Amino acid sequence: MTQLECLQIYWWLVIAVLGGALVFLLFVQGGQSMLLCKRNEPYLPVMISVLGHKWELTFTTLVVFGGAFFASFPLFYSTSFGGVYWLWMLILFSFILQAVSYEFRSKPGNIFGRRTYDVFLFINGCVGCVLLGVAVGMMFFGGEFTVTKSNLLDATAPVISSWAPTHGLEAIFCWKNLILGFAVLFLARTLASLYFVNRVRDDVDFLLGQRRSVLINGGIFTVLFLVFLFVLLTSSGMEATESGFEEVDYKYLGNFMALWWVTLMFVAGVVMVLWGVIGTVLSDRFRGGIWYGGFGTVAVVISLFCVAGYNGTAFYPSLVDAQSSLSIANSSSSLFTLQVMTWVSVITPFVIGYIAYVWKKMS
Repeated sequence: MTQLECLQIYWWLVIAVLGGALVFLLFVQGGQSMLLCKRNEPYLPVMISVLGHKWELTFTTLVVFGGAFFASFPLFYSTSFGGVYWLWMLILFSFILQAVSYEFRSKPGNIFGRRTYDVFLFINGCVGCVLLGVAVGMMFFGGEFTVTKSNLLDATAPVISSWAPTHGLEAIFCWKNLILGFAVLFLARTLASLYFVNRVRDDVDFLLGQRRSVLINGGIFTVLFLVFLFVLLTSSGMEATESGFEEVDYKYLGNFMALWWVTLMFVAGVVMVLWGVIGTVLSDRFRGGIWYGGFGTVAVVISLFCVAGYNGTAFYPSLVDAQSSLSIANSSSSLFTLQVMTWVSVITPFVIGYIAYVWKKMS
């Protein structure tokens, strides 16, 4: 294995860790998706206060996730972020609504009223989660694009990637992507309720409602996730060979079987999430469900990213031209860029420590 291949594997793992952290922090969006529920109206000040201390971490992680993709796998960044226009613009717009709402919701002289900003937060909570799930779903189920690197030499139209005329709308309405999108939404709602149970300690009625929410949302998420897992394990995928990309039946099932350590991490993550949910539902004294569910979520997401990108798999398969599919080998930065970035990544433990410090202070 060459140094370049090692660095590509390393940076895909970094991307996977950031993706896992992002999905965990989406509990903020999950909590926002509950704000318009009538039974939660008496508790809106508490919910907004709890969520308002964490939303910046979600937004920052999303930006870092995109930045890491741009630096380490620029061809994917230009193909997806530049081509799936409507999908990413809707995601960005929903997060702008979130930032504006937390900034102006309680300001004196608010001409729109708090309810308007609560609706904005609800939109971000639902749309943000579902569409981020759709974006990740494309990494398994593909997109309608072609990549022609030789276009860089064409001064009149130096565009490498071309997409379907709908520019991402087709991905939003793909049922496979939507299954993952709604699974992410109900996972975020489950984690939000687990977080409320962990943070709020003196309101018995509110805690009772949140434990009930853990049961309902956790049950819906489990069903959706099992459907997604069945579809994934029975789907074909693109595998890089000496002659190009070839479609392989049950590719992701084969990846789970070949990458045993990924399978162990995946199973451990699923067990942790289930333990967090079941423990919270069955015991009034159990308040640590968010940590079991959170770390389990991170482990599962890392595993799914590994299955999508390792073992010669195209992590962004093309549905119209198999040879345009993207893998970590053909979409990464140069050896020099990855080497420099790897030295910079040495500060990652300090960044994690800073996030932990900020998390504690914001609480």
